[in-house]
Amino acid sequence: MPEQHFTDETNAPVSALGIWRFWPLRFVLFFVVLTGAYVGCGLLARVVSKKLPLVPHDVSLPAFMLLGVAIMITLYRLLVRWTEKRGTAELSASRALPHLLGGAFLGFAMFSGVIAIDVMLGGARIQGFGGFDKLVPELSMALLAGVAEEIIVRGSVYRLLEEGFGTLIAIILSGALFGLLHALNPGATLASTAAIAVEAGVLLAAAYLVTRSLWLAIGLHIGWNFTEGGIFGAAVSGGKSHGLITTAFAGPDWLTGGKFGPEASLTAVILCVVVAAVLLAVAIRRGEWKPLRFRFETA
Repeated sequence: MPEQHFTDETNAPVSALGIWRFWPLRFVLFFVVLTGAYVGCGLLARVVSKKLPLVPHDVSLPAFMLLGVAIMITLYRLLVRWTEKRGTAELSASRALPHLLGGAFLGFAMFSGVIAIDVMLGGARIQGFGGFDKLVPELSMALLAGVAEEIIVRGSVYRLLEEGFGTLIAIILSGALFGLLHALNPGATLASTAAIAVEAGVLLAAAYLVTRSLWLAIGLHIGWNFTEGGIFGAAVSGGKSHGLITTAFAGPDWLTGGKFGPEASLTAVILCVVVAAVLLAVAIRRGEWKPLRFRFETA
């Protein structure tokens, strides 16, 4: 029997990968297919759900959002199986619940910390109770964004860039792309784009790196977004939200984030960078940091 050479990343024979042994081809395929699916799921949820007769929008929207979550996970699994000839350990069901809950709690704690600091500095003021009526729609939007964006940016973009160039370049390039993907959002500025690239791009890459599981990054993303919009009613990446608590923001953009929302504030950037540094330190101690390299074919 001829000797088979297995890859570190896919655990499949290189010969079985065919043309997909060239990771840039997988990069383009994953990004185009998954981004297209995410956009399509978002439009389906927001537009089509409004036109359903006899079904309230606040009921149909979460249903379509959950359908989008299922579609994104299924598509990613199929793409990995087809091109990399392996299972998706990064979406292992055995690690899903603890990592999701841990990430969600961390996201909640971090954004609550941002609000607490802004209140102390005079950039935010809690005005009162906002009501429960939008809680489920806000959570469903956070779920779709958390799952889809982590599958696209960390599961596909970051993972494949790391395969080719190592950890450092993968963090820099995937973070920059994540910032650019938010550059056309309402209220976006050069500062908000840079803030998202640094705080979210690095933090969420670190969350994936420290566990080699997407679930922690997904949970962190969901917890942050839901706390921002669903709990405190702040703009989420420029999008309007209705939260359990009504929060008013006033002051310089570096403190409040301006129209884009508090995640574009200096407070959020500093807090996220500190947490990211801790996660990266843990990942390095675990031996998860991949050295600099330049290759375009799976070894």
